[in-house]
Amino acid sequence: MQLRIFTEPQQGATYDDLLTVAKATEELGYDAFFRSDHFTGMGGDGLPGPTDAWITLAGLARETSRIRLGTLVSSATFRLPGPFSIAVAQVDQMSGGRVELGIGTGWHEREHEAYGIPFPPLRERFERLEENLEIITGLWQTPLGDEFDYEGKHFRLSKSPALPKPVQSPRPPIIIGGSGKKRTPALAARFADEFNVVFQPLDAAADLIGRVRTACLDAGRDPESLTYSAALVLCCGRDEAEFRRRAEAIGREPAELRENGAAGTPDEVAAKIATYGELGVTRMYLQTLDLSDLDHLELVASKVATQLA
Repeated sequence: MQLRIFTEPQQGATYDDLLTVAKATEELGYDAFFRSDHFTGMGGDGLPGPTDAWITLAGLARETSRIRLGTLVSSATFRLPGPFSIAVAQVDQMSGGRVELGIGTGWHEREHEAYGIPFPPLRERFERLEENLEIITGLWQTPLGDEFDYEGKHFRLSKSPALPKPVQSPRPPIIIGGSGKKRTPALAARFADEFNVVFQPLDAAADLIGRVRTACLDAGRDPESLTYSAALVLCCGRDEAEFRRRAEAIGREPAELRENGAAGTPDEVAAKIATYGELGVTRMYLQTLDLSDLDHLELVASKVATQLA
């Protein structure tokens, strides 16, 4: 089981905060550092304000050397697919080929209102996501010297040079997740290298993974060609007192965390993660909410990861 650190900077973090956590992530042996892609917080005062996900990753690409870097997930409403393909390819180059693109429809209407970003109905957002995926993958995989054309309902590209190319070939891995019952599994089967189940209990996670496996078979794809992953909030303590202190620091109830997160003592956290492994999950994104608590990351690396190796 690979363990990845997943941060929520819109809740209050500077680039320097994220850099400190990313460096600790690398030094402690975690597989990857991921961040959300949001422009407003969900509760709290939002200070010091949002940081742009891909500007952040570009900086971290030059400040780290081993860990994978990516978003969980970028919204297809935020950026035009052509320029976005350029930005992600450039960060992939800057990192030496360590970028992964998590992308979804977008869901947080308030951040769209706050920054003047159009927020169409869900059906159209799925249409735009599908066209984003067709365009981004098409641009990256167009042979050098060839041009890329695209005619969709929402986007049109004519004689694109399809440059620059990312370092990873044929392209950086694409992560699709969410709880959609039909369109999400179909898009994952068609485009994704990884399907992610976010904050779902075991029965719901099993159902979603099963739907993706079925969608793969329907599309003529081997379901085992996808990586299956999950995300859970992390709250671990060496003993009950430390666990409760960390739960209080992130404003969560201990009992609720134990039920819905990767929470409790190191043995409890390892056991919870292992139950997702039984569903075929091989990567766990640990949502880390207190970015100042680096001892938390050290504890999980030394006492949890060793049980899951």
